[in-house]
Amino acid sequence: MNSNKTTHHNVGPSPTVYARVAGILYLLMVPLGFFGYMYVPSLIVSGDPVKTASNIITSGSLFRLSIVSALTVQVVNIVLVLVLYRLLKPVNKNHALFMVIFLLVGTPIAMFDQINLFAVLRLLSGADYLTGLTTKQLHAQMMLFLDLHRQGAYIAGIFFGLWLFPMGYLVFMSGFLPRVLGILLIIGCFGYLIDSFGIFLFPSFKEIVLFTFWGEVLFPIWLLIKGVNVEQWEKLALKSE
Repeated sequence: MNSNKTTHHNVGPSPTVYARVAGILYLLMVPLGFFGYMYVPSLIVSGDPVKTASNIITSGSLFRLSIVSALTVQVVNIVLVLVLYRLLKPVNKNHALFMVIFLLVGTPIAMFDQINLFAVLRLLSGADYLTGLTTKQLHAQMMLFLDLHRQGAYIAGIFFGLWLFPMGYLVFMSGFLPRVLGILLIIGCFGYLIDSFGIFLFPSFKEIVLFTFWGEVLFPIWLLIKGVNVEQWEKLALKSE
């Protein structure tokens, strides 16, 4: 049998299973998240609502698919954090709970934020109840909802940053995962927070998360390829019972 499985107390899946599943789920979110959150901004032409509307109408199916992709990311997020909770709980149950809470606060915010994109589609649908609005008014409202969607993403980003702090701390203190991964995850936390509050306070703020997200790339790769030190995990699990 697989030597990674616990031999004395754990009836459920081994920590290696949790690690592999978490790695797969985390990496699955990369293409889903990239398309879900980067496609719509690629259609927006700053200062040109007419061109923006044309781009969205022309790419209507992909626009809808990006919404579905973004929603799917959040569903995967929920499963992911529950798996990570099982993996990291032996280190510190309270910190693991904070990790779950922060993510479960950000997830519904991110999901409800997609309503703004559905509003954009309705405004461009040509529905009868919109005939009282001029094209210019429709385009102005469209741009408003697109901007609200962007702001909503930064609000959710606060909690998507905050969940990385307890997760990074747990990884750092675990002894069954490399400490450097924990440090990188904590850096990622501050990247999200700086971006969100930077945008709120200074509209022309340039995002830094592209330079601080490496922990969220390396961590799932490590989980998928290397897994965890099962012996150390089992020791902590026994102590936490």
